[in-house]
Amino acid sequence: MSLGNIAVIGVGTMGRAIALGLVRGGEVRADGLRGTVRHAERAEELERLLGVPVGLDNVAPVREADVVLLCTKPHVVGPVLEELIEHDALEHGPLLVSVAAGVTTADIEGLAGGDSRVVRAMPNTPSLVGAGMCVLAAGKNATGLDLDVAERVFRPLGRVRRLEEEHMDAVTGLSASGPAFLYVIIEALSEGGVMMCLPRAVALELAAQTVHGAARMVLETGRHPAELKDEVTTPAGCTISALLALEDGRLRSVLARGVQEAARAAAGLRGPRA
Repeated sequence: MSLGNIAVIGVGTMGRAIALGLVRGGEVRADGLRGTVRHAERAEELERLLGVPVGLDNVAPVREADVVLLCTKPHVVGPVLEELIEHDALEHGPLLVSVAAGVTTADIEGLAGGDSRVVRAMPNTPSLVGAGMCVLAAGKNATGLDLDVAERVFRPLGRVRRLEEEHMDAVTGLSASGPAFLYVIIEALSEGGVMMCLPRAVALELAAQTVHGAARMVLETGRHPAELKDEVTTPAGCTISALLALEDGRLRSVLARGVQEAARAAAGLRGPRA
């Protein structure tokens, strides 16, 4: 069954990933998806890429939408909702799904109307290649069916999990910011390979595939990373020697503190307030 008409407000990096996933996954009809951006040249480019209408007007697509995806920057959510309310574009009560970091469901309910059905989502950029992680949290008026709809929106992009909204800042610090941490790790591993005389392209491929494979081992076996690590670590071997050097550099605590700091920053993002 189709999800009905969907309006993607703000077809940036994440909005584009969502739109592509919906198109490729067959979750919407060919004429049931519309996007909006702020600049005409960007609209034309995205329309060619996605094969769906992309324009500058937020109001018309929302008036016809069953689901409205708010994919703007946090500080833009307020002005967008004010524009939609001013033109009565939300009168029919569409489901509002927001990916804006730091903007709570209560913020959106306060701006769009206290009875609005809102789902907060936090996807990450690997969604662009269908390997993303998205966490959903329901607002006070959202139903189980609304969460089902939101899950169908994000399912083509990777894994989806539902949590209480109180966890969303931690989710942002871990899975939304986490890819950046891993890109640094991949870069560092490849630099180590180059230092040991591997060609740069080979070193990068080895590092990226090793991270990819290790992640799949954790997800597909369900085993704890420490257990999998021990299988690679033999007595007096090269791996244990390297692990001790990493522990000397406090790699474990630095990464954990990075997640903590990103979560704190997410909590400090000031979205719109009613």
